[in-house]
Amino acid sequence: MHRETHRTDRVGWLRAAVLGANDGILSTASLILGIASAHGNHRAILVAGIAALTAGAMSMAAGEYVSVYSQADTEKADLARERKELETDNAGEHEELAAIYVSRGLDPSLAKQVAEQLMSHDALQAHARDELGISEALSARPIQAALFSAASFATGSALPLLIALLVPLHLLIVAVSVNSLLLLAFLGALAAHTGGASILPGTLRVTLGGVLAMAVTAGIGALFGVNP
Repeated sequence: MHRETHRTDRVGWLRAAVLGANDGILSTASLILGIASAHGNHRAILVAGIAALTAGAMSMAAGEYVSVYSQADTEKADLARERKELETDNAGEHEELAAIYVSRGLDPSLAKQVAEQLMSHDALQAHARDELGISEALSARPIQAALFSAASFATGSALPLLIALLVPLHLLIVAVSVNSLLLLAFLGALAAHTGGASILPGTLRVTLGGVLAMAVTAGIGALFGVNP
């Protein structure tokens, strides 16, 4: 039997995990660099980094949950509306589904047969998939997205924080910058590979964004910082 492996079932958790880890690395590293550039002491840098990790993880979880739950609510409302239409105008729904298949290239008579067979099997599922674009693989999962976002943000945020903890203050800016960019590059490559996309564009996109964000934050810290 011919079997194929697809990656669309990874879209929900992959998006949340990549966004969380990228944001964790970038926001915490940028904050650390900003405070270090403003000549903050080691303790102030670590306290700010821990606060950024905690607040960021909670914020990512809450924001992801609310946004994805809104998508889930919209899907439920659309399915409820479609279920009612199937009950009140079944013939019209047959014609609507057949018209969708005709627009995709099927002969009208064949499209009508396909619509009839699919609707006899599971009418709501057929309309959810082909009319509304809702499928099991791509459906909204708020709790999963929130947990992945929080965990990935905390993991990403902990990496530059650990570097700041272990490295002497006079080497901190260089160490955090270099290691954070390497981590971002690795994350971009991993996300691209997992999603089946080209690795180089994904890696460059994430890395260049990190360079810009950290440079701006460090510049602001140096501009408004106190004298050493």
